[in-house]
Amino acid sequence: MKFKTVAFVASPQKGAHEAGERLKSLYPHVAAHKADLIVAIGGDGFMLQTLHRYLRRGIPIYGMNRGSVGFLMNDYSEDAVLDRLARAEPIRLPLLRMTAIDTRGKTRRAVAINEVSLFRQTRLAAKLRVREDKLVRIQEMICDGVLVSTPAGSTAYNVSAYGPIIPIGAGVLALTPISAFRPRRWRGALLPHTAVVTFDVLDPGERPVSAVADYTEVRDVARVIVREDATVTSVLLFDPEHNLEQRIINEQYLP
Repeated sequence: MKFKTVAFVASPQKGAHEAGERLKSLYPHVAAHKADLIVAIGGDGFMLQTLHRYLRRGIPIYGMNRGSVGFLMNDYSEDAVLDRLARAEPIRLPLLRMTAIDTRGKTRRAVAINEVSLFRQTRLAAKLRVREDKLVRIQEMICDGVLVSTPAGSTAYNVSAYGPIIPIGAGVLALTPISAFRPRRWRGALLPHTAVVTFDVLDPGERPVSAVADYTEVRDVARVIVREDATVTSVLLFDPEHNLEQRIINEQYLP
């Protein structure tokens, strides 16, 4: 990966913050808004925050793990960092665009790197109608919620809801229910990445629902539209021996 200037940004957590300060003392660096490559030090949550923060710039981001899981990160080491950055391989992540219309008619839009999720807001289950493009797929789903996941997000909340793991570049999205009561035993679907998924909340007054695109939450939604957004891209960098595509495939074989 070719680059001229690097910025080191770190999570405020003690271990990540201290690691960031050490890297700044060891290597030349600039402010993040002047860099053409960013090194994010922390965990997966901090990586998502960093990706969102610099999304519009399209700047490549290389993660170094000082968190817990570190699925989106490379191993942390203070040795030969500039050489590792030069050898790093880019992965372009497909993103989702959420358009949420609340019960007052107000429209909110947000981008998701992992998933767009709908959740019941009260003790009452949500009632949702699910459309793929213009076709009604489920007339009434009674559930705690439902989500649409990207391949990169398929190993996160999606897999916790028993959704499928999707390889990068597969060209599909996961539609996964969250504790569905009706239809019984429905485990979700794989959709073409070009699909436009619309969720209509059938009883928003009695059974309120919220919609979340990664970190952006919209309460009391009446309709949510989810589609892939090709106008923005997110570029992650990985060491050749820690390729994200292979890492996602490996997740399918874990006990």
